[in-house]
Amino acid sequence: MKKKRDILFLCQFFYPEYISSAQLPWDTVQALKKAGFTVDALCGYPREYSDGNNIPEKETVDGVNIHRLKYIQTGRAGFLGRIINYFSFTFMVLLHLFEVAKYRAVVVYSNPPILPWIASWAKVLFSTKLVFVSYDLYPEVATATNTLREGNIICRLMEHINKCVYRRADKVVALSSEMKDYILAHRNALETQVDVIPNWYADQGETERNREENRFRDTVENRFVVSYFGNMGTMQDMDTILGTIRELKDEDIFFLFAGHGNKMEKLKSIVEQEGISNIAIHKFLHGQDFRDALAISDCAFVSLEKGATGLCVPSKTYSYMMQGLPLLAIMDECDIVRDIEAGAGAWVRSGETEKLAKIIRSLKDDPETVARMRKTCRRIYLENYTTEICTNKYVTLFQKLL
Repeated sequence: MKKKRDILFLCQFFYPEYISSAQLPWDTVQALKKAGFTVDALCGYPREYSDGNNIPEKETVDGVNIHRLKYIQTGRAGFLGRIINYFSFTFMVLLHLFEVAKYRAVVVYSNPPILPWIASWAKVLFSTKLVFVSYDLYPEVATATNTLREGNIICRLMEHINKCVYRRADKVVALSSEMKDYILAHRNALETQVDVIPNWYADQGETERNREENRFRDTVENRFVVSYFGNMGTMQDMDTILGTIRELKDEDIFFLFAGHGNKMEKLKSIVEQEGISNIAIHKFLHGQDFRDALAISDCAFVSLEKGATGLCVPSKTYSYMMQGLPLLAIMDECDIVRDIEAGAGAWVRSGETEKLAKIIRSLKDDPETVARMRKTCRRIYLENYTTEICTNKYVTLFQKLL
């Protein structure tokens, strides 16, 4: 009988895609391979977040066998589009379920939300160890933002899936201590079953602000720059951010936004209708463009809707901290707020637009405080959120599990 390989990663997004939900699994795979594990991936075929053309459906990269499944992709066009994406990819995984039998363990992510249920059956069928990485807690992320009503058929389906997944998982990874607390309080999980491993961002050093080739230099015109990069979706409190922009629309402050999500077009429309001129909104940035956008910024927004703490964690936080950008957080108390209270920025609760505008004005006029916050951000990042520190926690997890 052929010897089983160690670990299969089961995820919708993967290398060579450049969004965090692809980069984080790839980083983890590389760390596990470096530690001596044999690791492969069963993932979706790239479309929206890749620069490459003619990417093979199967290839081996650095000893990692990658099998990419083609499925129906409708972009990010609303709730129905996401449902089609989710079910299409999950169905393709189901057709290849017996590939999991070749591995001692499978790592599955919470998106798409039905995928962990498929992986939990692989454990039943093949006695494969199951590690579930919870990026978002369903159905709560949908009910908290009124995307779904509590008790409807999709919520009941998700509750059934949760019972199966948490009962069968050998390990559950939560992204924050608040998420772990929520899981222990609302899922059938044991304290010893749940590990907290935060997300991370690769350390690229602090990019020079006034780099001549920086494409954003002429746009911001030496103004104080407040930025927002990443998802502008249902879980992000964009209303408080928009209210703050309105408060500061006539001041010597510039807002630099880039990303995707169902609230981005609404934001662009309002900005255009109201004639707000001190803001630029770009599509998703990556590579040197993203590094330049970080470098030209003075501080950056990170937000969650009221009631979302513990249900998800905005991964953009760690790219800000890598660059040493002071955080302007709009959320309830959580791990991110504790970093802020250690000197990494400032925070308000949802709806506190005037308070947030006052903070931004104060920072604009106090470069010494900004410089001190930048140093603190960078220090906290280097101590807690580098790729090596966080992926080594996965290595330790699997060294104990296998």
